[in-house]
Amino acid sequence: MLVLALATGPVSVPTSQVLQSLGNVLVGAELSGSGVSSQQDWIVRELRLPRVLLAMLVGAGLAVAGAITQGVFRNPLADPGLIGVSSGAALAAVAVIVLQGSLLSGYAAFFGPFALPVAAFAGGLGVTWLIYRLSTCQGQTQMAMLLLAGVAINVIAGALTGILTYMADDQQLRSMTFWSMGSLAHGKWSEIAVLALCIAVPLLALPRFAALLNALLMGEAVAGHLGFAVQRGKRWLIVAAALMVGAGVAVAGMIGFIGLVVPHLLRLLMGPDHKALLPGCALLGATLLLVADTIARTWLAPADLPVGLVMAVIGGPVFLSLLLQQSRRVLA
Repeated sequence: MLVLALATGPVSVPTSQVLQSLGNVLVGAELSGSGVSSQQDWIVRELRLPRVLLAMLVGAGLAVAGAITQGVFRNPLADPGLIGVSSGAALAAVAVIVLQGSLLSGYAAFFGPFALPVAAFAGGLGVTWLIYRLSTCQGQTQMAMLLLAGVAINVIAGALTGILTYMADDQQLRSMTFWSMGSLAHGKWSEIAVLALCIAVPLLALPRFAALLNALLMGEAVAGHLGFAVQRGKRWLIVAAALMVGAGVAVAGMIGFIGLVVPHLLRLLMGPDHKALLPGCALLGATLLLVADTIARTWLAPADLPVGLVMAVIGGPVFLSLLLQQSRRVLA
């Protein structure tokens, strides 16, 4: 899919040229050649490759964050978007966009290009911690309380985001509108470097928590009796999920359904074992967002649709079909 995405677009690039350009990137070769070949090489390396890598990182991060959230809260509907994590990250990012010239000028100057991802991470982490505290009583997580708290947090974050939108000027409002729909069109190598740090590092560290996530499926008390440090492990998992969601939201905006559909689909196909589920979610999440982004930039070319809208069109029917299939199995 990576090769297909690099070859597809308003300007078609042969697969052989795509592979040659990727080889040049790996060896650090400068842009070379003349005529059509050099133009296609430039298109692949400077226009499409950053966007493709951005789609893969964001898709993998959102899907694995969804699997972690569902595992920690033992609820297949505990998507980072449904329980308010994405809206908290979005609120923090919008606050930086609107207030970086006034109330948050010192913060923006201190963190520089990292201001947006750091704020989104803090917003996602804060909302995750708040929902966890609200839904946990005497060491037990109440699922109904978790979802209701998530709905309330979504409403509050949406209202505060609306107030900031009202305060924004025309340029900020335009940026926020396209950002809220989800877009990978403005991916830069500097953003990819930050995103790789925020997503790739947790992805590499999370497999060591697979056994804990498997134990949590039987309940926190059972996991504790099996010798796991449940509370400490859950804190690390929540921080990792918030970091990946916050970084993804900061760079690409609001992209839904990946964290909900991908883990749910893979559990039906390969079972609940997180040793296979986590890497499977990373691969399928990256592939799914890559497909959606390829459709977004080629469907109405040269227009560039927001990938969040395309993902909603794809993810909504898929999730509904999964629910219908599951209900038929229960009735049978």
